[in-house]
Amino acid sequence: MRSIASTVLSLVLFVTYIGIGALAHDTHFSLAWALASTALVWAGPAQIILISTLGSGATIVQSAIAVTVTAIRLFPMVVSVVPMMRTPQTKRRHLVLVAHFTAVTLWVECVRFLPQVPRERRIAFVHGLGCGLLIIGLCATVIGYGLAANLTQTLAAAILLLTPLAFLFSTARNSREIADVVALALGLMLYPLAALMNSGLDILLSGVVAGTIAYGVHRWRARA
Repeated sequence: MRSIASTVLSLVLFVTYIGIGALAHDTHFSLAWALASTALVWAGPAQIILISTLGSGATIVQSAIAVTVTAIRLFPMVVSVVPMMRTPQTKRRHLVLVAHFTAVTLWVECVRFLPQVPRERRIAFVHGLGCGLLIIGLCATVIGYGLAANLTQTLAAAILLLTPLAFLFSTARNSREIADVVALALGLMLYPLAALMNSGLDILLSGVVAGTIAYGVHRWRARA
């Protein structure tokens, strides 16, 4: 619980899910449905897409495909976090809940906290951290759902913007290796150019190019 209280991302998560709760209310979903989607989807952008697509009349299959595509971005986070807590005794079933909880907020905090936790206790630590963050998200969803009538569209949009901003600043704070700095800086510089292509893949393109160059820099420095 101290880990949850010590990070500003908990506050950002709380405010973000207030916006998601309000969005669920405005698209005429029930509170129970909103809470279930928070617990089962557990990724703000994917949940927004789920609510928006279903609210606009898309089929369940179409919405599921859209959510699955957005969830692909979490795969590298899971791949980077799981090896940090594996031991020779770790079984796959021990990592199921860890994989579910791994979203942007938990990934950032794992990078910050896990090196300070003994390896044999890391799975339990992530379970506790994930459950704490989930409780925050569920409570915020309820509050946002109840406050929906008093939130303007501009304020709701501003609240949802807090998550990517917090992720950007947290990533910058946790960038200790030169490859991390290169990837972040190049990604920020390349994004406006990628956006000019109007392909809808601007974030993906700038991220892949910047990450590939940063990896090349890392390999070059390792051989030097």
